[in-house]
Order: sequence, then structure tokens, then C-alpha cells
Amino acid sequence: MDRLMSMAVFVRTVERGGFAAAAQEFGLSAAMAGLHVRALEDRLGSRLLNRTTRRQSLTEVGRHYYERCKQILADVEAAEAHATELRGAPRGRLRVTAPISFGTHALAPAIIDYLALFPEVEIDLSLNDRVVDLVDEGYEVAIRVGALPDSSLVARPLAPYRMRLCASPDYLRRHGTPRRPEDLVGHNCLCFVYARSGSEWRFTGPEGDSEITIKGRLQINNGDALRTAARKGFGIVLQPAVVIEEDIVSGALVPLLDGYTPPAFPMQIVYLPDRRPTPKLRSFIDFVAGRFAAR
Repeated sequence: MDRLMSMAVFVRTVERGGFAAAAQEFGLSAAMAGLHVRALEDRLGSRLLNRTTRRQSLTEVGRHYYERCKQILADVEAAEAHATELRGAPRGRLRVTAPISFGTHALAPAIIDYLALFPEVEIDLSLNDRVVDLVDEGYEVAIRVGALPDSSLVARPLAPYRMRLCASPDYLRRHGTPRRPEDLVGHNCLCFVYARSGSEWRFTGPEGDSEITIKGRLQINNGDALRTAARKGFGIVLQPAVVIEEDIVSGALVPLLDGYTPPAFPMQIVYLPDRRPTPKLRSFIDFVAGRFAAR
């Protein structure tokens, strides 16, 4: 028999003074109510109720067990009420992970807007360029850039992660402006250590696809650091548009190779499968998918 059900029948039997009255509350027969209590007694190896033909009373064990059962049933009811409440409106802490550059320049500002809409939600955002295991590390949702391996995660597509090639006006004055991908061979190119393409930069242009092996004196595993090096005139950089867009608008960096486009990477928001996601998770996924929707 279900132990919680048996506990509930036992508590109501004590409070209502008999099996018949308790059984009526649960839609049971008096005999079935008695079986629930006897199942508890068999499990405990102790009598809970002294029974006579006219009345019943708690044994010493039954009195202590009754108090604990009441507390356990109250805790279960409170837990279920809290779970129902959590599913009613977005609230609570949400753990999110994202790549450093996208998280810094795009996701963090968006999260501020999200939190303004949902004041009862707290977000713990972790920025990391490695692939984080949501289950092992306790995250509920992640932003992933690049093709997804086969997994049990649920994914919603976002706008592609577009790249821009640029350099500072000072660098171009000193070293000249490349016009075609092949011209990059003679330039100091700033390399992102974690780039999937390694030292190969790819472009699509009027002649089709091209792949150029680039060289440079500086390799960094952080997009903002590469951006700083490019702003200081040290070389040509290929970085996500979200990282360098402000510099292009301000003129600190100049876009290069007009007509030649670096490949964009697919980007998704991923989360663990759950037939009934909490409101905080569902609202966050919908917000991010709307903010960064493919256009």
C-alpha cells in the first residue's frame, strides 16, 4: 500500500475517532481504512491503536507516530503547494551558461531587460567558452554556438553568430588595406585560440568559397583582448559582429574585404527536456528566442 496514503488514513482515523468516519473522507470502506492502519503497524512492528468494540485509543508508539505523521503530511502538502506556485509565475533562481563574448556583449544586456520584466526571478550567469554539461554542473539553460552534437537536449535556434573582419585605421595606413582574401597572407592576423577553424579563415565571395591560411604574432583565447589588440593597431582581427560592432560604428575599427563574407555559425538556446518546464525557464527561453530571433 502507498505509505503516505496509509499515514493520511491513520491521522484522520485518530482525529475523526474511527475507521468509518476516516474512510468516508477518502472514499474508502471502513475495512479498507483498517487495512491501511494495519499495514503501518505491520511495517513498524508495533500497535498504533488500542481497539475495542466501543472506542479506540492511541498507544504510546501510536501517539508519537501520529505527531510525526501529521508533520510529514503537512510538509508534503507545503512542498506540493510550493511547486504549484512556482509553476504559476516566473520566480526563483535560474542558472544560465553562455560563451564569453556573446554573454558579455549581447546576453548580459538582454538579461537586464528580462529581469525588469520578471522581478521575482534571479539569474546566475556563468560565461565560459567550453561546453558545459548542464546535468553534471547544475545549469538549466545554455547558449551554444556551432553545430550541436547529438544529445538529449532540447534546442531552439537563434540568429546565426556572424563574424566581421576588421582592423584599425592606423594599422591600415601602415600596412595597406587587403582587397581579397589572398591579401591576408602578408598581414599580421590576430588569432582566437578556440576558433574551430584554427589558422584557416574562410570566406564566400564573387568567385565562390576560399580558405586562407593566416599567420600572426599574437594568439589569445578571449575576444575582448583580441579586440583591444586590433584597436591598438597590432593586426587584423576576425571576431563576432556583436563584439566589434560598436568599434565599427565609432570608426575605431574598419570593416575589410567588402563582398567577402566569413561563414556564420549556428546558435541555439538549449535546455534539458521537461514536459512541464517551470515558468522562469519557459519565460527565459521565450524571451531569449524572441530577442535573438533569426531575421
